[in-house]
Amino acid sequence: MALSLRFKKTPAPSPEPALPPLETDPKQGLSAEQAAERARLGLDNAPGERPGKTVKQIILGNVFTYFNLIFFILAALLIAVRSWLNLSFMGVVIANTAIGIIQELRGKHVLDALTLLNAQRCAVVREGREFELDASSLVRDDVVRFRGGDQVCADALVLDGECRVNEGLVTGEADEIRKVPGDALLSGSFLVAGDCRARLTAVGAASYASRLTAEAKGGGRRKQSEMMRSLSSLVKWIGILILPLGVLLCWKEVFWLGRGFAESVVSTVAALVGMIPEGLYLLTTMALAASVLRLAKKKTLVHELKSIEMLARVDTLCVDKTGTVTENRMAVEELIPLDPERRDLAAVEALFSAYAHASSDENDTMSALRERFPAPDRAVRARSSLPFTSAKKYGGVCFGPGESYLLGAPEVLLGEGEAKILEQAEALAARGFRVLLLARAGAEPGEGPLVETPEPVALAALRNPIRPEAPETFRYFARQGVAVKVISGDNPRTASEAAKQAGIGGAERYVDARSLDTEEKLAQAVGKYTVFGRVTPEQKRQLVLALKKAGHTVAMTGDGVNDVLALKEADCSVAMASGSDAASRVSDIVLLDNNFSVMPSVVGEGRRVINNIQRSATLFLVKNIFSFALALLSLALTIPYPFTAAQISLVSMLTIGFPAFVLAMEPNESLIQGHFLRNVLYRAVPPALTDFVLVCGIMLFFNVFEMGTGMMGTVCAITMGIVGILVIIRISRPFTLLRRALVAVICAGFAAGVLLVPELFTLSELDRRGWLLLALFALLAWPVLDSAYRGWKRLTAALLRLARKFHK
Repeated sequence: MALSLRFKKTPAPSPEPALPPLETDPKQGLSAEQAAERARLGLDNAPGERPGKTVKQIILGNVFTYFNLIFFILAALLIAVRSWLNLSFMGVVIANTAIGIIQELRGKHVLDALTLLNAQRCAVVREGREFELDASSLVRDDVVRFRGGDQVCADALVLDGECRVNEGLVTGEADEIRKVPGDALLSGSFLVAGDCRARLTAVGAASYASRLTAEAKGGGRRKQSEMMRSLSSLVKWIGILILPLGVLLCWKEVFWLGRGFAESVVSTVAALVGMIPEGLYLLTTMALAASVLRLAKKKTLVHELKSIEMLARVDTLCVDKTGTVTENRMAVEELIPLDPERRDLAAVEALFSAYAHASSDENDTMSALRERFPAPDRAVRARSSLPFTSAKKYGGVCFGPGESYLLGAPEVLLGEGEAKILEQAEALAARGFRVLLLARAGAEPGEGPLVETPEPVALAALRNPIRPEAPETFRYFARQGVAVKVISGDNPRTASEAAKQAGIGGAERYVDARSLDTEEKLAQAVGKYTVFGRVTPEQKRQLVLALKKAGHTVAMTGDGVNDVLALKEADCSVAMASGSDAASRVSDIVLLDNNFSVMPSVVGEGRRVINNIQRSATLFLVKNIFSFALALLSLALTIPYPFTAAQISLVSMLTIGFPAFVLAMEPNESLIQGHFLRNVLYRAVPPALTDFVLVCGIMLFFNVFEMGTGMMGTVCAITMGIVGILVIIRISRPFTLLRRALVAVICAGFAAGVLLVPELFTLSELDRRGWLLLALFALLAWPVLDSAYRGWKRLTAALLRLARKFHK
């Protein structure tokens, strides 16, 4: 559950071992002995709940499932009646369980390693030295240095310095709050700008964010993705229905048909085994876990399994210009004095040098300025400094009375005035430059709005190089039908030019987000424009929400603190590891090597998994739908259930389990359409109907000609296997070498099971009438299956037309 939820009251703090708080010196910090004592008493910043499962939890979670419990009970009943051959289904159950455990343990090992690589590190002060340490190794009373872009790792009290903090992730309020010595910092919030030293006051499970997380978990479960929600619902209802059906089937066999207890148990177990989708949930989690492992090899860390599915459904990708379209590094390419008679180029360079080295800002822009303008020989001390923020679009430095300077967006600092200078700035922006205005202010820069227009001094033109891999990446998204939206804090023309150079379609359609001051304008703009400039962090969030409200599935990429709120709202969020710590913490996926070109692989991986799971799930549901229908028919007509559990196991293993796992790992990047459960049921009903019609026909023939029930079950099982093979052939089109090999292996395996080891699967020997009947229904299998598909397609189309007519 997201931490952006607002609570009416602050959760009660967790109890901590008795140790009085220490008024730590911000310059000295704790001693090694003091830190060790606090760690020994459990006052470290280790999370209250470790991420992921333990080895024990993985093993127990795979062994003690609801359906495994049912399988164990069914196996116990078969053992009680000494029907050893019908225990063959337990081989599949044990294999499924073992595979699930092994795969999950492999995934845990890889993800633990990647998580360690991406672990949050903080600058801590101990014994007068500042060094980096994992956030989990910090202790209460530690002095930690926080800078712009850092996420606050534990509750803290500012001791020295000043910063601006966004607490939107923990309080829901996205305003930037100024923090000075004596103010509290909430864990989970992040620094927008500034530099401060703070003493940790509550760590680990006692911190504000941990307590909110615990309360959120107590209030409800995390929302599942559509596929997992559909599967959970399906499995739940199957689990509910099989219990009363099992009781009724056993009652029918014993009391209505008068069959012996052993025979009744074998028949009932066969019916129930056919109803249970024993490998479906395992297949899904395995396919998702395998996808995470494949992405891990590409240095991509997946925080949430559901994000794989969300990526598969993405139709709109929102990107920030800096760090995604362009590289993070910047360079000053042009410097234009606006009044060269009063301040020539050398004087302007001196002002930029003094400003850059006096400012407290730590960002790419300031790094570029400091690189271009070295520190002056005589350091100029700033009286005060106003950090740059994405909300204001400017920062400032005061050197003394009458010597205050502002640096930021020209159109923000000048407003409607100085049209000539704004035209110069627009011309530079049209060439793809990021343009900054240095202006002299009459008053010391402060938090409030500008009271007067400052005096323009110079324009600086900076450029972010386009990422080399960006054009090909955006061409991929265009081919896949994914719309790309550039959401940037830069000038809209600058962002538009960068988008054009990166090959983003519709990049000429841009808008200044300052004009989108109502929800209605935002809603209209998301469908009309491709590039949004001068966007505030809150507007980024609103644009993502507007796209979602319009019915789009939205992915968001970003790397800065100004992207955090939008990343949190996106259906799937992707961060660059080189960006701000806050962005990496809230994102579903982190690109550890900052390589944007991996995005097509990430999206393709999501589509591969969901498309293949849909196709494989169809095979499982064919058996389940058919088994439920046949069980209800046998109850209604009081007739014996024709299959044994061993026969069902043969069909399931070769025409469902094995091909489903093979097909689930194939490449498949087709666009996801429709709802998961609806798609699966749509594909599963015709084969299930075919099985039902053919098996009913076989049962009718055997009853009319008074042939043995053992032979009837054999013909039914082989016919069901033939239909299963035909379904695999149908869903494997167009054929590849792998699919041809799959069909060949299944046919050979099924023939071997029927002809070489029939006793293992309780298949009876067929006489001449039995073989003739089998040949007849085998020949009918394809025409009946094809007719079922055609009829089902016409019926669903008619129902859809009727539904549309009804809604009108």
